Amino acid sequence: MLSNKKILLTAGGTGGHVNPALAVAGAIRSKYPSAEILFVGTSDRIETKIVPAAGYELRTIEMSGFQRKLNLKNIKHNFKTVQRVLKSTGAVNRILDEFKPDVVVGFGGYVSGPVVRCAAKRGIPTAIHEQNAYPGVTNKALAKLVDKVMLTVPEAEKNMTLKNPAVVTGLPVRMEICEADKSVCRAMLSLDERPLVLSMGGSLGANTINEAMLGLITKLADTKKCKFIHATGQYGLWFGDRLKSNGVDFENNEDIEIREYINDMDVCMPAADLVICRAGASTISELQVTGKASILIPSPNVAENHQYHNAMALVRNAAAILIEEKDLTDETLYKTVNELLDDPEKLVEIGANARKMAITDATDRILDAVCSIIER
Repeated sequence: MLSNKKILLTAGGTGGHVNPALAVAGAIRSKYPSAEILFVGTSDRIETKIVPAAGYELRTIEMSGFQRKLNLKNIKHNFKTVQRVLKSTGAVNRILDEFKPDVVVGFGGYVSGPVVRCAAKRGIPTAIHEQNAYPGVTNKALAKLVDKVMLTVPEAEKNMTLKNPAVVTGLPVRMEICEADKSVCRAMLSLDERPLVLSMGGSLGANTINEAMLGLITKLADTKKCKFIHATGQYGLWFGDRLKSNGVDFENNEDIEIREYINDMDVCMPAADLVICRAGASTISELQVTGKASILIPSPNVAENHQYHNAMALVRNAAAILIEEKDLTDETLYKTVNELLDDPEKLVEIGANARKMAITDATDRILDAVCSIIER
């Protein structure tokens, strides 16, 4: 039980680390209102905005990671990182002294390293959650120290040296997405019976995905075969003009919707029949929970190439199709999408296989794991 307990959650750097921590914090606040929650993150990343906005106290420390490719710029960066690591120990210990947590849980990002490590050395119950199929450097190091390792997918365990057996919890997905009704969502988007292709490359946008989608939409624009919602991202604002130069009057074509960002993922994802996207852990979990067929294009520019491993966890279960970025062209994407649109049964089968992989009670499993190390 977490009633009247002090829980320190640490996560930083990206929404992929911070959002699962916020989902768990929300569940704790709902089930155990007497519990006290404190977040620890970095001072210059996304957590400084979204954690306080969610109503939680955030303490920050300066932390960064090491760059492996050595050049003058990266050497200077690594020197600063060493200084920050040395400083962080004192800062973390002051936070632990003041808050006196009953348990510390790390959800990834460089900031998790010193926070969880200091807590473990003090004998405070500790746990980490690994979102990806291939663990990050920080969590691989912490797995040898903590009382409980929680995994999104079982494949991650073979790449970790564990102090105690791991538990597969899955990754929390927002209830709005978990509980969404496809027919209701499609009505909200004014869709007809034709399939909806939802595509995106992240909040900033992925140039290779935008270029391939440009060709795909151009080829299918007048076929009435499907509907498109494509998010260009911040760096893809050129997309509409290029589409027009290709002869596609998308502003007057009710089958094509071009956005910068998907603000209503809890509507668009459930409504979709085919999703074209990256392979971040949160996206993968959303595809599984909603049972969506997908074409996954992992980013090659992430630590440990973890998006490729995330994607392969689905591909091995016939639950997604993989196109590596080096193989992505508008022609390869067109061929793959066209084959799927011409075979509705395969679309349904891929989505059903994804749904079989879903863990719908991830938050409850995480809370059970955290309770288990406090009560020992």
